[in-house]
Amino acid sequence: MAEEIKAEVKAEVKSDAKAEAKTEVKSADKPEVKKPEVKKPEAAAKKNDKPEMSIPYQVSSNPHVRAKSSTGSIMLMVIISLLPAAGFGIYNFGIKALLIIAVSIASAVGTEALCCLIMKKKQTVSDLSAIVTGLLLALNLPVTIKWWMAALGAAFAILVVKMLFGGIGQNFMNPALAGRCFLLISFPLQMTNFVTDAYTGATPLAALKSGEAVNITDMILGKTSGTIGETSVICLLIGACFLLITGIIDLKVPASYIVSFAVFVLIFGGHGWDPAYLAAQLSGGGLMLGAFFMATDYATRPITKWGQIVYGIFLGVLTGIFRIFGPSAEGVSYAIIIGNLIVPLIEKATAPVPFGFTKASFKEYKKGGKK
Repeated sequence: MAEEIKAEVKAEVKSDAKAEAKTEVKSADKPEVKKPEVKKPEAAAKKNDKPEMSIPYQVSSNPHVRAKSSTGSIMLMVIISLLPAAGFGIYNFGIKALLIIAVSIASAVGTEALCCLIMKKKQTVSDLSAIVTGLLLALNLPVTIKWWMAALGAAFAILVVKMLFGGIGQNFMNPALAGRCFLLISFPLQMTNFVTDAYTGATPLAALKSGEAVNITDMILGKTSGTIGETSVICLLIGACFLLITGIIDLKVPASYIVSFAVFVLIFGGHGWDPAYLAAQLSGGGLMLGAFFMATDYATRPITKWGQIVYGIFLGVLTGIFRIFGPSAEGVSYAIIIGNLIVPLIEKATAPVPFGFTKASFKEYKKGGKK
C-alpha cells in the first residue's frame, strides 16, 4: 500500500515538472511585447513654464530705432549750450540781466507746474523744457524791461502756446518766440528800449538801417547794445558747436537759413558785394540765436530732410524781407513764428515716397487707385 502511494506522488511530481518546462519553453519562444511608452511633448510638459529667452520678441509700431537720450537730457544740453551767451549777457549788462533771467525761468517753471496741477496731469517740470523756454525768452529781452513783464511773457509762452495745446511736443510754434512777440505787441516801447548806462546809442542793426557805420569787431565780441543774449556772436557759436558735436542739432536748418539770408542781402541789400555790410547783417540782431537755438526746435521744425532745408531757406528769405524792406531793423522772431505755421505744408510737400512705391504709383495710390 505504501509503495502504491509513493508511486502516485512521483507521477504527480513528474507531470508538474513537465508542465512547468513546457511553460518555460513557450515563454522563451514568444517574448513579452512591451507597450511603447508615449512621451508627452515638451510644450505640454512645460505648459505653465515661461520660455527661456534673454530678450523677448516683441512687435510694436514704428519707429523702431531707439536712442538713449531723453527729453530731459536733450534739454540739459540746450541749457548748457546757452550758458556762454547768458553769462556774457550778465557780464555785459550787469546784475539786472541775471534778475530778468531768473524771473523768466521761475515764471515759466511755476506756470507749467500750476497748469499740470490744475489740469490733473503728470508733472512735466522735471523734463527741463520750461527752463529752456524761460531762458530763451530772457535772452531775447532787453535788460531795461520791467521784471513783471518778463514774468508775464514767460507765463504766456507756457500757458497759451504750450500747455493749452497739450504740453511739450504739441505746441505749433516756438513758445519763447511767441512770448517775445506777445510782449512786442503789448509793450512796444519797453521792448525796443536798449539804452543802458554802458550803451546809449542805437543797436547796430538800427544804425545800419539808417546808413551809419558800425564796428563789426564789437558786434562779434558782443560789446554792443541789444537783447541780453544776442550780442556776442562768439558765445553763441560756442554754444552752437556744442549742440552740433553732441548731435542735438544738425546743420540743415541753420546753414540753409544763414546762407539763404546772406544771398538775399547780397541781391537786395542795395550794397552789392560789400563784405563789411554782409558781416554786419550776419552778426547783428538775433540771427545766430534764432538760427541755431530756436529754428531748430524739434516740435516746430519739419521732420523731413528736404523739408528742413526748404524751411531754412524760407526763414532766410523772410528775415531778409523784414530787415531790408520792413520798417523794423529786425525780423528773426516774426520770420520763425510764420515759418512754424507753414511747417505742415512743407512736410506734406516734401514727404518721401514710401518703400515699394514709385513717385507715379504713390500719386495714384493717394488718389485712391491701386499700387
